[in-house]
Amino acid sequence: MADTLEYSKVAFPRARFDDELVEELKKFCPSLLEEDGDDLVIRHVYIERRMIPLNIYIQEGAPEQVTHAVIEYGNAIKDLVAANIFPGDMLWKNFGVMRHGKVVFYDYDEIEYITDCNFRSVPEPRNEEEEMSGEIWYHVGPKDVFPETFAPFLLGNLQVRDVFLKHHADLLDPAFWQQHKERILAGHVHDVFPYDAAKRFKNQRQSPVAAAS
Repeated sequence: MADTLEYSKVAFPRARFDDELVEELKKFCPSLLEEDGDDLVIRHVYIERRMIPLNIYIQEGAPEQVTHAVIEYGNAIKDLVAANIFPGDMLWKNFGVMRHGKVVFYDYDEIEYITDCNFRSVPEPRNEEEEMSGEIWYHVGPKDVFPETFAPFLLGNLQVRDVFLKHHADLLDPAFWQQHKERILAGHVHDVFPYDAAKRFKNQRQSPVAAAS
């Protein structure tokens, strides 16, 4: 998840701001602004690391960048699951790519605890009418989640689909989510690392033989 840092009385050079932006800030949050000589002081502000929305990154990225981003997207979701967080809205636009290629989640409007969700398979239609229906014909509770239904919203791009199904097809399986829910309810605590496994100290430390050579 994106780190959000809270600051008070942050001074920026006034020259960095277009006049239109200053006027908009004065219109919508005048009590939070103060002009002090050549500085514009914002009394209360939240700052996040700059990111590229994942949907834009995928549209504009080279094939190898898209592959990396899709793998990191699935890893980000699995890190959230390990922390007992269901992101709710898993669309690409709710994730961002940081300058080092890490994908993070930044839209918290619909998050739920994994342990509060009911992960279900889509029921088999009982007749032709249900099979051909354009509407959902089965009961859906307020906390029901159907992972099989993620694919039509996420995998329209063929390259994205191929990479996703190769590395993260389990995210479309209700059993994956249910198993994690059961482990969390049983008291298991998953390790979540905010960096690649290759960067862990134990993987970077040289063996005595390698160091001596």
